[in-house]
Amino acid sequence: MVLSTSALLPAIAHGQSLPASSSALWAAISRTSTAVLLPLDAVTHAAPGTLPPSYIVHLPARAAIDPASAITLLNNGAHAILTDSPHTLINQLGLPLDRIVLSITPDTATPLSELAADIAAVYITLPDALALHDAQTAEIISHYTALLDVKNTGKPVYVATNSSSVPTTDDIKLLASQAATLVVPYSSLTISENEAAAASTLDFVSAFFSPLVSDRADGLFPTLVVAAPSSSSLGLVYSSLPSLRACVYTGDATYQSRTRGLWRKGATSGATQQVVRVRVDCDSDAVELTVRQRQGTGFCHLAKTRTSCFGAREGLAKLEETLLARVQDAPEGSYTQRLFREPELLAAKLREETAELIEAKDSEPEHVAFEAADLLYFTLVRCVRAGVSLEDIERSLDAKARKVSRRKGDAKAQFVVPASVEKAAATTETEAAPIKAPQAPAAATDDNSLPIKITSYTAADLSPEERVKLQQRPAIGSSAILSIVQPILADVKARGDAALIELTRKFDRAELKDGKVTMLPPFNTPERLAGMKPEVREAIDVAYKNIYAFHKAQKVTTGNRSAKEAGLASTEGEEEAEAVLEMETMPGVLCRRFSRPIQRVGLYVPGGTAVLPSTALMLGIPAQVAGCPTIVLATPPRPDGSVAPEVLYVASLVNASCVLLAGGAQAVAALAYGTASVPKVDKIAGPGNQFVTAAKMCVQNDVGAQVSIDMPAGPSEVLVIADEEAPPSFVAADLLSQAEHGPDSQVVLVGIALSPLRLAQIEAEVDRQARALPRCEVIRKAIEKSVTVLVRDRGEAIRWSNEYAPEHLILQIRDAEGIVKEVENAGSVFVGPWSPER
Repeated sequence: MVLSTSALLPAIAHGQSLPASSSALWAAISRTSTAVLLPLDAVTHAAPGTLPPSYIVHLPARAAIDPASAITLLNNGAHAILTDSPHTLINQLGLPLDRIVLSITPDTATPLSELAADIAAVYITLPDALALHDAQTAEIISHYTALLDVKNTGKPVYVATNSSSVPTTDDIKLLASQAATLVVPYSSLTISENEAAAASTLDFVSAFFSPLVSDRADGLFPTLVVAAPSSSSLGLVYSSLPSLRACVYTGDATYQSRTRGLWRKGATSGATQQVVRVRVDCDSDAVELTVRQRQGTGFCHLAKTRTSCFGAREGLAKLEETLLARVQDAPEGSYTQRLFREPELLAAKLREETAELIEAKDSEPEHVAFEAADLLYFTLVRCVRAGVSLEDIERSLDAKARKVSRRKGDAKAQFVVPASVEKAAATTETEAAPIKAPQAPAAATDDNSLPIKITSYTAADLSPEERVKLQQRPAIGSSAILSIVQPILADVKARGDAALIELTRKFDRAELKDGKVTMLPPFNTPERLAGMKPEVREAIDVAYKNIYAFHKAQKVTTGNRSAKEAGLASTEGEEEAEAVLEMETMPGVLCRRFSRPIQRVGLYVPGGTAVLPSTALMLGIPAQVAGCPTIVLATPPRPDGSVAPEVLYVASLVNASCVLLAGGAQAVAALAYGTASVPKVDKIAGPGNQFVTAAKMCVQNDVGAQVSIDMPAGPSEVLVIADEEAPPSFVAADLLSQAEHGPDSQVVLVGIALSPLRLAQIEAEVDRQARALPRCEVIRKAIEKSVTVLVRDRGEAIRWSNEYAPEHLILQIRDAEGIVKEVENAGSVFVGPWSPER
């Protein structure tokens, strides 16, 4: 990227904040091609919309910055980063060198010759003893302009001094004659309607135009006027220094008429122009003025409605002009007006024309052009209907061009050719790698070098329709899943253990030892628990104690009398301390509510590459506390037929009757119907992928199974609300805790007033931690379905959460406990950074 050149580079000092957007000087600079040098802290804390169109970020001397933060600065609009780091550190950042301005000081040891061909510019700080007019200064500048081949490349050479005196226009003209740009402290600049400047200040307009020269006898400068969208030429006029000052100062296009003098365009006709940008050409003898013409008026002085002195606009600019006219006043029967009024028709035509462009053959370029023109027409109708102009689109394209990192760019699931059901079944062998739904993306060539990054949205920019769409879960093709699940259920129901052995071999790729589909107590033998770390066992013991105490407390606090007092302990099997709700609804009518354990329960614990003793604890302990006589724990075996020792240890703690060595729909079938080795159960509980959920729903609806299930589970999900104070590493860990569950999982980050730097730090942590996990590729697929939503305040954050209704809600915000009362829809709430979901 070639930086725009100007006669001066205004620089805001470290520790200073950005000027107010209402500042006349700040607005004037934004109307020129002048870039501004901004300190990192000012950029980091800048409010949206306050940064200038072109700016360079100045890192503090010898500052260290992580790659993600540097990339975020460039992605968010910075044209370049000024750094004094040696080139080896620049390479370590992995940034493109054409976005680096290298700071050169008297003690710089960087061999610039190795970087000159690639860097964007150099920033020379002169030694204290040198003045701008010294011969040695000219030699230094000449050395670097030659090294950067400025004449051919146009790369800027910025020159700064340590002098406390205010630069003059003569200083700027001198450096401009040497193909260099003077760095001027912003605090030294001022602006006024005339050339007068206060003492010890430098007038910005005089400084910006100081290199300008005229080869005309009248001293005027040829000025090319171009339209903001498409940069199409409107006409050739002349400017003087006073007219240019008026353009920059007021923002109203003002020219110098050779007959009428100073001429503010449209002052009498109403055909005014807003100045978007002023820049000087490479020879400093002509000016280009980019303007925004008032709608419905033209530029040509001969015909008020003629847009350009060179004739009517063409192409997209002409199409936009026509569409804008149709919005205001469409002729009867106008098809364009109909498209504006019927959004469903417009949407249908966009889909139709997109498909026709896709189907057009490369061997027929005229046909491709024809279909592309149709699509561009309907696209521009869509934009005009939403108040979006070509200028807005160009601005978006320019912003994208400045980005140095890109999303992977894969198409969304609904636009990819569906994978076949057979392929989905074949690719799913374990619970940890579930079968892909038919509408999921076909396996593409994965680029593992791309960042694992959640797509970000700003809530304020979303339409109601987009908001609803973002709050939807990833789609699951239930009909295709059922077509896979139902034959499995029927097979296990008919053939029992034999079917389990075959299906375990097929889907879990596991050979069961001695053909046994269950494992019986004791589970905590040294052989079975080999490989479990002592600290893991200790952690499980602590969790078991805490979870048991919580569930036990429910049995003694959900009534108003003990079982003993109610007379139920001895005859009904209640423990004496357990609670019974008893009330007399009317004289002589006594009602009691008391609990009884389900006799046989099946607990499904996902497996594969994921080891989930936490799931076994959360399922097994309630069954144990309830006093269920038969507890069957089902989990997919590992390839050698064994089970993770952590899960077996929990099975021992909860007094499981047996462990079923199977996963997926086949395990659900065995629990529901029973086999020669597997006890039939009365209720099945526990999470699983979409195939496990579908199987549970099928057996519940089978009157022959006579089995109930818990609430059907969707894909795992978590929503994390984080503010600027949340530790990025904690936020990332909470998001990944659910993303690693499966490729159909979804995680959501709702960021409250997050600065670009803090968001970049969180994104960098997600990428770093994900790559360190064994299920990195599963996480990558889940992250593609996940979103970050940036909101302004806590109220907006909690509204988004309540509308989304997450399975798990984590509050990593200041005074997290104070906002819990506002939570309306969430499966579980984890309060504060020290309350992780996992």
